[in-house]
Formats: sequence, structure tokens, C-alpha cells
Amino acid sequence: MTASDETRPSSVATDRGAPTGPLRVNATHDPGLKSWVGSANRAGTDFPIQNLPFGEFRLAGRDMTFRGGVAIGDQILDLTAAELRELAPAGVVAEALAACTEPTLNSYLALGPQYWSALRAFLSEVLRAGSPHAVRLRSALAPQRDAQYALPVGIGDYTDFYTSIHHATAVGRLFRPDNPLLPNYKWVPIGYHGRASSIGISGQSFPRPVGQVKPPELPQPYLSPSQRLDYELEVGIFIGQGNTSGSRIALETAEAHVFGLCLLNDWSARDIQAWEYQPLGPFLAKNFATTLSPWIVTLEALAPFRVPWMRPAADPPPLPYLEGADLRATGAIDIHLEVLLETQRMRSQGQEPERLSHSNFCDSYWTVGQLVAHHTVNGCNLKAGDLFGSGTQSGAAPGEAGSLLELSEGGKRPFTLRSGETRTFLLDGDRVIFRGWCERSGYVRIGFGEAAGLVLPAAPL
Repeated sequence: MTASDETRPSSVATDRGAPTGPLRVNATHDPGLKSWVGSANRAGTDFPIQNLPFGEFRLAGRDMTFRGGVAIGDQILDLTAAELRELAPAGVVAEALAACTEPTLNSYLALGPQYWSALRAFLSEVLRAGSPHAVRLRSALAPQRDAQYALPVGIGDYTDFYTSIHHATAVGRLFRPDNPLLPNYKWVPIGYHGRASSIGISGQSFPRPVGQVKPPELPQPYLSPSQRLDYELEVGIFIGQGNTSGSRIALETAEAHVFGLCLLNDWSARDIQAWEYQPLGPFLAKNFATTLSPWIVTLEALAPFRVPWMRPAADPPPLPYLEGADLRATGAIDIHLEVLLETQRMRSQGQEPERLSHSNFCDSYWTVGQLVAHHTVNGCNLKAGDLFGSGTQSGAAPGEAGSLLELSEGGKRPFTLRSGETRTFLLDGDRVIFRGWCERSGYVRIGFGEAAGLVLPAAPL
């Protein structure tokens, strides 16, 4: 039976008026908000009521299709639940909720910011402490520990960028000591088109890639499993509403086309890459696996963690299509990022994973909005569910390196783990874990969950 108008939440607009801007702090960010889902109120949780990230899940061992869900504490709110649909106000919220019942969230992302914001406000209202709907909605919750996850969207296209000047300089120094940073870097958001078919969700495992390698001392290449397998700590950027072919997305409106962010591991075979990348860039060195965290943290949820975007005064200013006052004031996002490594020995001995590095997304040389504006300046059309990778997120300090290539100085400097093992690059059985979170005085900490992947032995040649 449909709930009466008197029992429906009333604080969410149901008309098609102006959307809530993704940069605006609103009532959903109120640090005083608590949820009737008790685990969402625990200190340190990634998923308090101020977050409400979206994903696709089903319960293990059940005859269920994948469906949209929202993380709240250690639970998932099933967006297909009849109890939730009956509470949804007609119009924008009901349409948005209906789009989340599909096996991917593409239709929902295509609706745009007005729908995203309205649904998020509705969910915040029904999940907050004191909601009269708490008892009714408890049956719509599922424990995260029992869930299986799928990619939240069908990814049609994947573009990987190169936005950390610290990473670009460190890697360039290994190969071009006299000229580490190429002259176009400070003018152009560098990117390449990656492979969407091998993108997987956290928990992904894959065999060590095989390809051609050519050490400098040998006269010709040979086929071999990669011996220099690496991770790359990145932020994933999901496109919402796209644009038509031949049109451009202006910087001023670029973030209205971005639904949210996740964590991304751009696994890389450095020895294969070194031989193949000239003249057209990465190919087999990167197309074998990419791992994403299951939850998309909406750009709106990140509003309290916006910070000014800055460049060194001596650097050239961006061209006008990549420049703006709002960009300078709030273009960067303060996201803490960390890499942890769990070896096979650590698992067998019950040891915790070891942190290898800690960096921050706000150190990026290029911003999310600039990536969207640049990607479309030539008339390229984006579609809902397209994915951008930020490129490896490294800071200036040695402990802020987002790859083993940097941490081991190109494999020349092995480092020792607490377990007594040494590493320059990844070995079979290594599990790499990415974590991310935002925290700021006066607001509630929110997190991204984990992006974890396991390296298996290479398939026989």
C-alpha cells in the first residue's frame, strides 16, 4: 500500500527547479546529524549519514540481481525496497529512485544534479535519528559483510590522466635526469584512453601479466611474465550527464557533469611499459586490470572538503578555458589517500597490512573540473558512466609516493617491511589496499571504503 502524503518526508522539493550546486554545503552536511542506523554514528566510520555513497550490490547466497544501494554505517540501504519506494515523494525523487533499481546506475547518473541532490536529501531525511520511518525501513537494510559488489556503472569509456606533478617529475627523473618534466605538462592535462573491459571491483584478483620485455643489455625483446609489477594510487571520477558530440563543457559547469569519486588502482607492468610505450603510450602494460572501490562518494558529499587550487607563482597560468575564479577558490578536494601492502607471509602469520605511503588529492596539478573541460574542448562527447582516472597521486615527500616505481627509485633501492621481507616491485600473493577519507574541523569525517586487489601467479606460457 502506498504511504499517504501525510507520512511522506516533506523537506525535499519535488518540482524541476534549479538543481543544488555540487559545491554548496547544505543541511545534509550538518555535523549534528545522527542516524537511527547505530553503526553510522561510530567514530571513524567511512559511511556516516553525511556521506551516503552509491553502489551496486547483492547478498551472497541469495537469488538476487545486482541493484542500487547506499552505504550507511556497516549496512546498505537497498534502493529497490518497496518500503523506500512507498515513502518517496512523486516527481524528481521517485524518478531518481526508480533509476537506481537497475543492475547499473547509468540511468540514474544520466538524470543530472537536480535528481542526485533531491534523492540524497530524501535519503538523509529518512535515515536520520528521529525519523518516523526507522522501524519500517529496517527491513530495507542489508549487512555489508554479506554483500557482493559489482561495478556501479557500465563503463563505456575510460580515460586515465596524469595530474600529479610530483609523480610526473619523479618518474621523469628516473628516465630523463636532465629533463624530467616534459614542456607540455604545465599546459595540457595529459591523458590516454585505457581499457574498460578489465576494470573490476575491490576484491579483484588477476594473474601476473605477460608481455614483451627488453632489458637494455639485450639485443632483442622476449616474452615473459612482468618482473616489475606496480600499483598506482589514483582517484576515479565518474561522469554523470554527458554532452553531445561536437559540443564543449565549459569549466564553469564542468562539475555539474561529475557524479562522484572513488578509489582506483591502475596496475602497471613497468618492464612491459618501458619497451612498448614509445611512440603511442601504454598498452599491454596497463590493460590487464584496474581495480575500483565499490562506493561512489558523490561530489555533493565532498562539498565541505573543498579547498583552494593553487600553482607555484612561477608556473604559467592555464589557458583561459582552464582558468576561473571559482576554480582558484574551491577547485581542489582535500582527500587523504593511503596505500597498504599485505604479503602472503603477513596473511599466514596474522599480521596487519603495512602502510607504504600517504598522500593527498589536493596536491593535484589539474582539478576534476579542468579534466572535464579539457576532455571536451575538441568536441568529444562524454556519456553517463564514463570513468576518468586521476593519474598517480604522489606528494612532494618520499613517504607520499603513489607507486613502487617511486618508492624503490626505479627498483634500485629495495625497502624492508615489518615482516622482514623486502620489495622493489610486487610479488605473487601480494595484496594492495587503497583507502581514502576526508576530515575537517567542524564537519564529520567521511570515507571511501577500500580498493583491494590480489596478484596471482602468471598463467603458464
